[in-house]
Amino acid sequence: MYYLNKTKEELINELQESQQELISIMALSGNDISKYDITFLNKSLQKRITETHCSADGEYYSLLELNNNERDLFADSLHNSYNEFFRNPLTFAVLERIILPSLLLKKKTSKNKEIRIWSAACAAGQEAYSTAMLVEELRNGNDKKLNYRIFATDQCDLQVNEARKGIYSAAALNNLNLKRVKQWFTKHGDTYTIKPELQEHIDFSVFDLFSEHLSAPPASIFGDFDLVICANLLFYYKPEFQKVIIEKVGKCLANNGYLVVGETERDILMKHNYIEVFQQSGIFQKLARG
Repeated sequence: MYYLNKTKEELINELQESQQELISIMALSGNDISKYDITFLNKSLQKRITETHCSADGEYYSLLELNNNERDLFADSLHNSYNEFFRNPLTFAVLERIILPSLLLKKKTSKNKEIRIWSAACAAGQEAYSTAMLVEELRNGNDKKLNYRIFATDQCDLQVNEARKGIYSAAALNNLNLKRVKQWFTKHGDTYTIKPELQEHIDFSVFDLFSEHLSAPPASIFGDFDLVICANLLFYYKPEFQKVIIEKVGKCLANNGYLVVGETERDILMKHNYIEVFQQSGIFQKLARG
C-alpha cells in the first residue's frame, strides 16, 4: 500500500536517493559504481538483499558498511555477466551467412590476410568461441590460407580465467547442434572442454573499457578490427558511459568494420551515428558523414 500512494516521480526520486547512499558506501572500498544504470543497480541490490536475508534496503546498507567482504561480493555481482553460445540466433545467422563470408572474400584480395575480431565483453567465453566456430567452419579449401585472431576481453578476471579454461556443463551447450558439440568439444564425465585447435586462435585478457590509457586490448597492439562484438553490455550503464564505450570501440574499427550489440541495445547505437546493416540483427556500421 505504501507504493500505491506514491507517484512515479516520487518513487524514482526515492530510488535515486537510495542508490546515492549505496554508491557512497561502496566507495569505502574504492568501488566506483556510479557509472551503472539505476535499474541494473537496483536489481543487483534486491538480489543481494534476498541472498543475505536482509529485510530491507536499510538493513542491507548497514551490513555493507560493516562488512568488507559483502562489499566485495556486491561489486563482483556487478561484473558477473551472463552469456551463452549463439545467444542471439539471428545475429549469428547473419554473421555466418553474410558478414563473415564477405570478410573472408575481402581478405583474399587484401595484403592483410588476417581477420581481426574483438569480443569486448566475453564473460565466460561463449561469445568468442561461437564466433571462432563460425570462422573455422567457413575456412575450408583455399580459405585455410586465411588467418584470424579473436581478442576476447572482460573486466572481471574470474570470468576471463573461466573463459580460458573453456569448460562447460552439458546444459550450457543447449544452443549447439550435435555436430558442433562433437566437432569442437571433448567430453570429460559431465563436462565439455573446447578443443585446443579452436582455443589457439583466441587471446583472452582482462581489459577495462573505461581505461583512460588504453584504447584497445594490448595484445591486439593497434586495434583495426574487422568485427567488434559488444553485445549485452551497454544496458548496464548510464547513457554517458554507454557513449564512452561506443566511442572507444568505434575508434578501433577498421574501415567499413562491423559493430555488434544485443537485441535490446539497438536503439542505443542508432543514436550514435551507426546504421544497422540487416534489420533486427544488431549488426551495425558507422554512417558516413556528409
